[in-house]
Amino acid sequence: MIYILLCLATGIVIGFLARKRCVIKYTGSLLNVAIMLLLFFLGLSVGSNSQVIQNFRSIGLDAFLLTVGGTLGSLLCAKWVYKKFF
Repeated sequence: MIYILLCLATGIVIGFLARKRCVIKYTGSLLNVAIMLLLFFLGLSVGSNSQVIQNFRSIGLDAFLLTVGGTLGSLLCAKWVYKKFF
């Protein structure tokens, strides 16, 4: 846990010191690449887990319902925040 907080604090300090440099405009693209890599490795981990693959039918519906519920909840919350504050 301390390593995560140290990484976060280091990123904040470096971001503060580099805020006037042109490197900052590439942050969004780098962040997208990092998220894509994390999702790829998550899929790789799930795909290589034999228990998940064997029980795919039984957990598929639950996973689908959780995904749809989370997405709809996020959209409704974002709509409410947009109307309330913007």
